[in-house]
Amino acid sequence: MGKLGVSLYPEKSSFEKDKAYLALAKQYDFSRIFMNLLLFNVKKNQLEPIIKRMKKTIAYGNHLGFETYLDVNPYTLKSLGISTADLAYFADLGVKGIRLDMGFTGKEEAEMTRNRYGLKIEINMSNEDHYLERIFDYHPNRANLVGCHNFFPQAYTGLSTEYFIHCSKRFLKKNLRTAAFVTAPSAKLGPWELQEGLCTIEAHRNLPLYAQVRHLKALDVVEDIIIGNAYAVENELAEMKRAFLEERLSLTVVPADGLWPIEKKIVEDVNHMYRGDCSEYMIRSSLPRFIYRESPLPARENSAPIQKGDVLILNENYGQYKAELQIALKSRPKDNRVNKIGQIATEDLLLLETLQPYTDFHLTFKRD
Repeated sequence: MGKLGVSLYPEKSSFEKDKAYLALAKQYDFSRIFMNLLLFNVKKNQLEPIIKRMKKTIAYGNHLGFETYLDVNPYTLKSLGISTADLAYFADLGVKGIRLDMGFTGKEEAEMTRNRYGLKIEINMSNEDHYLERIFDYHPNRANLVGCHNFFPQAYTGLSTEYFIHCSKRFLKKNLRTAAFVTAPSAKLGPWELQEGLCTIEAHRNLPLYAQVRHLKALDVVEDIIIGNAYAVENELAEMKRAFLEERLSLTVVPADGLWPIEKKIVEDVNHMYRGDCSEYMIRSSLPRFIYRESPLPARENSAPIQKGDVLILNENYGQYKAELQIALKSRPKDNRVNKIGQIATEDLLLLETLQPYTDFHLTFKRD
């Protein structure tokens, strides 16, 4: 089972705020913490207070049952005088593992996985190179090696969905635990002054948090999902948990005006399944044809062509196909035998690309 995570930036916040946030997140079954210790802009006289502050927050997180991963790089280790052969410093901080934002040669990472403290070594998943293979050349302790994608503070620099899947599958093939970041629209705190969201996938940047999580769940290539910025508000944490625990893909439909009762029933009361003989133009759910074949289903006036995301029900002029539900994947001409009864909500359009033949899905009308 995957885990939900939050990010904290103790050097930019107060312990009281972090403590309250962790207590709230715990109520919604969050159990991971991401922290940053890259030290690029930290002066030596500032280091000790930052470490002391981090250690206090980590200890409180541990008390609540959280696991903390600390983001570091070769410069961090050099600045702190830490050898890859001895990770006692991080064990003393109380972290579960360290995340290598930038790596070494592969030999050092493998050595770090064999640490005597059982610390997890989390490596960057967002690059297509031979880094992972180089680590395996040196026979790491697989049990202590995990992966996590980057987040991208600058708009339009995040990963494409296709590239995200490609990079993730390299880790899945080696049975390594995986993680990625989403961004909370309400949260403003991150590692840098300039940030335009802290997500892994670029398409997530301006979506609600629950929509990002549902998309990651549907892609099914990472296990843990972490909010990259702080502090998400309570309703976002609640919606993220709900989306994370959904057993069946649910799509939200923005309804057309004046729907008939039978159209509402076909949308919401049927357990839909994407037919296996799939078309590039539509997702077909044929079960309503058998449930409602005796029910009147007159044609309604459709004045516009069919567009991607339109939710359609075939009316009684379509013969044996009457009552079939379709979701348009591509544009096609209008058809008076097809009733347009709504559109997939904008934030759910990404999910259409993840839906696979023979997949069950549920439709729910958007309500104010």
